[in-house]
Amino acid sequence: MNDRKEKLPESYLQVMKTLLGDEYPAYLDSFGDERTYGLRVNTLKISPEEFEKISPFLLERVPWTENGYYCSASDKPGKHPYYYAGLYYLQDPSAMAPAAVLPVEPGDRVLDLCAAPGGKSTELAAKLQGSGVLYANDISNTRAQALLKNLELFGVKNSVILSEDPEKLAGRFEGYFDKILIDAPCSGEGMFRKEPAVIRSWIEHGNEFYAGLQKKITRAALRMLRPGGMLLYSTCTFSPTEDEETVLYMKSICPALHVVPIPGRYEGFMPGRPDLSSVDDPELLHCARLYPHRLRGEGHFVALLKKEDASSEAQERPADTQGTGEKGLRLSLETEAFLSGLQGVLSGGRTVLRGDRLYLQPVSANMPLSGLRVMREGLLLGEQKKNRFEPSQALAMALRMGEFGNCLALSGGDPRVIRYLKGETLDISDQKLEDGYALVTADGFPLGFGKVQKNALKNKYLPGWRYQ
Repeated sequence: MNDRKEKLPESYLQVMKTLLGDEYPAYLDSFGDERTYGLRVNTLKISPEEFEKISPFLLERVPWTENGYYCSASDKPGKHPYYYAGLYYLQDPSAMAPAAVLPVEPGDRVLDLCAAPGGKSTELAAKLQGSGVLYANDISNTRAQALLKNLELFGVKNSVILSEDPEKLAGRFEGYFDKILIDAPCSGEGMFRKEPAVIRSWIEHGNEFYAGLQKKITRAALRMLRPGGMLLYSTCTFSPTEDEETVLYMKSICPALHVVPIPGRYEGFMPGRPDLSSVDDPELLHCARLYPHRLRGEGHFVALLKKEDASSEAQERPADTQGTGEKGLRLSLETEAFLSGLQGVLSGGRTVLRGDRLYLQPVSANMPLSGLRVMREGLLLGEQKKNRFEPSQALAMALRMGEFGNCLALSGGDPRVIRYLKGETLDISDQKLEDGYALVTADGFPLGFGKVQKNALKNKYLPGWRYQ
């Protein structure tokens, strides 16, 4: 603890003394505690109760979310086949709070505005349960690549992944979204204990630099939130300048906006600090401050806000445009034969051919995207190459057991599972499979495709995802 404590800037320590008062020594003592690790179950694929039955790890529930668990780093959950099957996401327990608090419901139009690497987006998508649409955006194209991978790993079919400036999105999606999550770029004070390197950035930029970014982002987000919609603002910092003051800024430019109580608020969450803000607004008490000495997790700030409908009677959101796909798709016979074998996967979307790539687009994604940096619109089904069709890794992850006829069903402990994840060709002489594409599963959960040729399975697992 002493080494990490000595690196903390004195100006920061003075602010923390003011924030915490008598609890300041307990906060400093927390720097000597071991870091906590967590995993969040992907409810698109398995329920928390079912996962508990098959989990090879010692788990303990995170109290502020229904599908979050504490786990041990020594169990190496990132090396287990279940991780590669997309059954869970590794996430700090405190970072699970924002997506847990935002009340996303199936059918919603949802925006995660600063989404990479995708921890919160994957949970928002899981809460949609395949109905509605998630727009996940990150202005950094490099970071958005990780976002794309994680959403595909989770088997998400109804997402649109963008890499755009929020202000540009605001010009296109005015009043469009039911729910918006902003996990804003911040000075990272809540990460000082976990990642001491963040301190250097804090010294270089300071709180005011990030507060300016936050105002720009939230201003754009409020334009995109429909009347009656809800917005979740979060940071991983303790600074009132970046937390309560940003909430006050949003309220000042949008009088219809109000901070609302967090449902099922966990007792370890401390309230916001109107007493340390420029305006002593009692609504700020509804915000939540998460401190590492109060709970098992790193530092976080969470505020849930609602944009009240000013009209006497709230208007219903216009219905999504229905559609079954593009007419006259020029699909090869092999492509059509492959798609005909998918059991129910294509329902609820429209098939679109872009060049040689075939997509399943969510019906709810009904806004024109021309001129925007779109990384993915819907689920990439695969690619037509001359007279053959190559299914995508994303499609494999979106499938469920029984939705693809030719299946190499391996137990999770079969050594061929790891060999498959490493990209090796497999001996499958003990199996009776048809030649052609086969879905490889571990304990019934899809991992990817391979191509059967006699007694061997040629590996089609995506090279960039391979087991390291």
